[in-house]
Amino acid sequence: MVRGKQPKGQTDGRKAWFKRTLRGTLLSVGRQPLYNRFAIVFCWRLPMPFRVLFRVFLLALFTAGSLSAQLAVVPGPVRVAVVGLEHGHVDGFLEALKQNYFNEVQLVAVSDPDSALLAKYQKKFGWPDYLIFHSEAEMIDKIKPQAILVYTPVGGHRAAIEIAAERGVSVMVEKPLTISMDDARAIRATAEAHHIQVLVNYETTWYPSNRAAYDEAQRGSLGPLRRIVVHDGHQGPAEIGVQPEFLKWLTDPAQNGAGAMYDFGCYGADLVTWLMHGEAPLTVTAVANHDKPDKYPRVDDDATIVLQYPQAQAVIQASWNWPFGRKDMEVYGATGYAITVASDHLRTRHEHESQEQTQSVSSLPDAEKDSISYLRAVLNGKITPRGDLSSLDTNMVVMQILDAARESVRTGKTIHLTNIAQ
Repeated sequence: MVRGKQPKGQTDGRKAWFKRTLRGTLLSVGRQPLYNRFAIVFCWRLPMPFRVLFRVFLLALFTAGSLSAQLAVVPGPVRVAVVGLEHGHVDGFLEALKQNYFNEVQLVAVSDPDSALLAKYQKKFGWPDYLIFHSEAEMIDKIKPQAILVYTPVGGHRAAIEIAAERGVSVMVEKPLTISMDDARAIRATAEAHHIQVLVNYETTWYPSNRAAYDEAQRGSLGPLRRIVVHDGHQGPAEIGVQPEFLKWLTDPAQNGAGAMYDFGCYGADLVTWLMHGEAPLTVTAVANHDKPDKYPRVDDDATIVLQYPQAQAVIQASWNWPFGRKDMEVYGATGYAITVASDHLRTRHEHESQEQTQSVSSLPDAEKDSISYLRAVLNGKITPRGDLSSLDTNMVVMQILDAARESVRTGKTIHLTNIAQ
């Protein structure tokens, strides 16, 4: 027999065996974890001890790679689009963006149906024409941002969220979430159905002093919480000279929900709900004043909201009648208290201390230092928005409080709340 030649029958048998073996191997490889596929392909003819060692090495390598991929931040800036220019806070955001205050963010489009308002901001910030849209839906369809920032009147939040949700785009709105519990429930249902994030931006969320007060309560340094008092407001929107388009809807109950009660009461409702770990109060009682009916004939300009919990009480004082702008909070426990001073200081006194202490507080973590850093962290999976100041679940309770406060003022009665989890 010539060397290298095989009888035909034997050759055919080996070919069939090879095909069966190859098919089985490939099928087996396809069902294996990735590291095992490499092991099968590259070391199937190695002696058994070497195969085992090589597979262990590949397992460690791919496990580390997988974890790194899960923890890695998506490269590049987060691409955001602005919806609406009627909210005065948009000017502050755009100015901060121009000054490069925010890290890793790119403004890719702006939409508003008001051509004059678009032209005003386009001229101020030098936007090219391709950034400008009159329709939110058209803007999202063409530009495909990662998230939208909503600066419409509060009454427009639901519609803006629903348009974005239908296209799978997450949303951050300015406080409060919306103007009614009916809208809040619809927003929650939309977010769940389309698997998007709906977040709420409050200026006070990014105050290190509020986090420091929260941490005092969390550590038990104050004892069981007994009373929380929150003050928010300023001299009034007309008095401080807000933009005409902003003042127009702030003083319209159909677009703002109420006056100072919603505009500034939402801050206190948000902070209290956070401190109470998402627990809704048992009752809500509210009183609203019209101290300046000549300026604000259709809405309240001062409101006090009292929230009763099983073992604690919260008082929210929201006003367009403060002599100066203020946003501060007092947290009292059975054995101590913490009082915020502006955004970066805290006054405390604990059991067995003879004097009050005032301290500057640490900055917030990078991912939570401002609204855009937080939004980016949520979109990248670094933060799960659950039970924090911006999360939808917290702000459902906030809306329940505001809705009940408005009803309490209308009826002159204390409103008993029920669970809104379902």
